Amino acid sequence: MSELVFLLEEPSAQAMLEGLLPRLLPQGLPVRYIVFEGKSDLEAQLVRRLRYYRVPNARFVILRDKDVADCRQIKGGLVEKCQQARRHNALVRIACHELESWYLADLAAVERALEINGLAGKQDKSKYRTPDALVNPAQELSKLTGQRYQKVGGSRAIGPHLDLGNTRSRSFSVFVAGIRRLVAAAGGN
Repeated sequence: MSELVFLLEEPSAQAMLEGLLPRLLPQGLPVRYIVFEGKSDLEAQLVRRLRYYRVPNARFVILRDKDVADCRQIKGGLVEKCQQARRHNALVRIACHELESWYLADLAAVERALEINGLAGKQDKSKYRTPDALVNPAQELSKLTGQRYQKVGGSRAIGPHLDLGNTRSRSFSVFVAGIRRLVAAAGGN
């Protein structure tokens, strides 16, 4: 693999990944981010961007929020676009419902990143045990942090602290496992 390319719906995903990926990827593996202006822009441009990407042996990861749509339909649509672009080995992952679900699954990381004492102790509350079920995790996180969480700045601060072994958010653990498999299959680790 010559590089790993992330196609993302928003800048906050890049901000989080920049802190997370150094602990997940082999040292020296080049990473590139292509950030779109929302999910509609991502889906509208995906086939063209994948098809005409010219770095040999690049591998691709597409990350999008589920929001209120059906996860299987979203993933199926994105996989179909990858096939139209002849990128059959692209990895498609969906954050359920939003990226902030991953942060709510790791309140210790949020506590350290935003320097708010006592958040980790709330992890055992029922809604934070399975945060993928929360319909509006961004709003919940903002409320929980007293409005200190801001999408890009908060994601940048939290990313380096997220526990790679955390399984409270199934969509996060599936994302981490997928990246590990992709890198291993490419002989990177």
